Amino acid sequence: ISKMNKDAQMRATINQKLIETGERERLKELLRAKLIECGWKDQLKAHCKDVIKEKGLEHVTVDDLVADITPKGRALVPDSVKKELLQRIRTFLAQHASL
Repeated sequence: ISKMNKDAQMRATINQKLIETGERERLKELLRAKLIECGWKDQLKAHCKDVIKEKGLEHVTVDDLVADITPKGRALVPDSVKKELLQRIRTFLAQHASL
């Protein structure tokens, strides 16, 4: 359990540093732009429309829609986008090695 606590504490520390430096917001903007650029947003929008058509508008709640599309949304993120973000985070961590 202490390893899990340590990991959670490290994640919280990193997240706090990302927020304080503004890097978290820059990463979010980069992610947004990359997802639009690669067509992810359009693919997910089309998937939402399919789910609504299949179930009927009156039978779909926002929570249902989120539950249905989240796995698909995550799966559709291109590996290149994941790798680029991971590299940016690694670079950030290397620059802030005192964490």
